[in-house]
Amino acid sequence: MKNFSTVGPRLARTRAWTGLAAALALGSITLLAASAHAAPDACSFRADAPDQHKVVKGDTLWDIAGRFLDQPWCWPTVWGMNREEIANPHWIYPGQIIWFDRTAGRLRLGQPLAVSTDDGSGLPSQRLQPQARVLGVGQDAISSIPAHVIEPFLTQPLIIENDELTGAPRIVATPDNHVFIGKDDKAYVRGTLTGGPTFQAFRPGKPLKDPQTGQVIAYEAFYLGTLSLQAEAPPGSDVHTFIVQNAKEEMGKGDQLRPLPPMPMQNFVPHAPAQPVAARVLAIYGGVSHAGQNQVVSINRGQLDGLDIGAVLQLYHTGKTVNDETAPKSWLGLRTQQVKLPDEKVGNLFIFRVFKHVSYGLIMQVSAPVEVGDYAKSPE
Repeated sequence: MKNFSTVGPRLARTRAWTGLAAALALGSITLLAASAHAAPDACSFRADAPDQHKVVKGDTLWDIAGRFLDQPWCWPTVWGMNREEIANPHWIYPGQIIWFDRTAGRLRLGQPLAVSTDDGSGLPSQRLQPQARVLGVGQDAISSIPAHVIEPFLTQPLIIENDELTGAPRIVATPDNHVFIGKDDKAYVRGTLTGGPTFQAFRPGKPLKDPQTGQVIAYEAFYLGTLSLQAEAPPGSDVHTFIVQNAKEEMGKGDQLRPLPPMPMQNFVPHAPAQPVAARVLAIYGGVSHAGQNQVVSINRGQLDGLDIGAVLQLYHTGKTVNDETAPKSWLGLRTQQVKLPDEKVGNLFIFRVFKHVSYGLIMQVSAPVEVGDYAKSPE
């Protein structure tokens, strides 16, 4: 547990508050003393930022950050968080109060204990006392972005990369030669099994082509359901026996399996990528041509490009190339000069699931519909 200190300044006189930044990692609380230097200009506070905000159920980290900051992805900067603390984020709970320390240019997390006027001034003062709150695995902590929107995308294999298709176990037969099988039915699977006893069935779908190279880098997969291993292939056979646990869609011969992935961390901290990233929108989930607020898109950059969960990118429409009707024409009057207009920022993209070459992001603060081929870049 790190050391911390508290000071009880008079709020009406100095408007300088102190508190505690609480960090929960693996079921224990670590106390973090926030750094005293101010945030850089790029991470400025809103002119109308409140002095405090009491966290309530239904808040998200993104929403709270937006109350105080012009750019919500600056959250780690104003808390003085390093990369390790971003990966093992602060957990914030309903009932806690976030204070804006205007003197230090920082946010503080504290618990109000009492209000008194014992200094003789008749003005209220507030004494804060740091408290560690141990809550097991932090189920009640607020989420970074709306959890119900991204929950289906956290475990279902919606993106299948090329190397996952090669050699993936596949259903080769069904009882009584049924065309399709459902819940509690058996499935006979051929292939090398890795991972635990539970697998997901999927069917490769639309290929995702990199807009810049034209190469297929992954496939959108149709998630069919989950199966549990009943018996591995006996000696002399290479066919395993599975039982369908649940079926979202009918499955049958040729459908492929992959181990059930672990549930990704859900309390992501919004932050800028550790290195510059320039990506393009590959696809909009649902097969539509335009996307808006709280819709999911895939981009052509992933873990190997420096992206991690919680990274925030800015979305841009590509600037159009137009004729400059005001420019002097050539001596024959046939040549028209063309100019490219600047790229137009249309929103932010919150990365919540990352594969090797592809990532899923949730569109935030959008001002115009997002299209396939739009740019997604590191925040400026």
